[in-house]
Amino acid sequence: MPEESAQLPDGTGAVRLAEISDRPLDPAVVDAAVRGPSFGAVVVFTGLVRDHDGGQTVSALEYSAHPQAARFLRECCAAIAESTGLPVAAVHRVGNLAVGDLAIVTAVAAPHRAEAFAACSALVDRIKHEVPIWKRQMFADGMSEWVNACG
Repeated sequence: MPEESAQLPDGTGAVRLAEISDRPLDPAVVDAAVRGPSFGAVVVFTGLVRDHDGGQTVSALEYSAHPQAARFLRECCAAIAESTGLPVAAVHRVGNLAVGDLAIVTAVAAPHRAEAFAACSALVDRIKHEVPIWKRQMFADGMSEWVNACG
């Protein structure tokens, strides 16, 4: 899947980066997208592929996205930016991921840490509930299952 992104002009309360990517994620890029001299706090969330789920050993994941997933991601970012007045950024990975790989990176900058933490948490929750991305979990026993990563 080709990378699809949106980068909007600098400004408080803006979506600085919203992207679905088939390449490894770099938290420094997402962090840098929201930084600015007005902000004393940047909260970056990294979601990693873990080695277990529901009592089973997970060996790998495969993420698949709806063709309009990037639009939904941008809308989630825009809603949080608008409601908080803070700059936000998010990148979600698709494709085959190994245990320990980054699946999602989000960032929010704010004058103070409490609002940055709250906005970043709200952003991750909204992405999980609204962006049509599914994951196929591969288990150590050779079985697999599809899970809606949203919600």
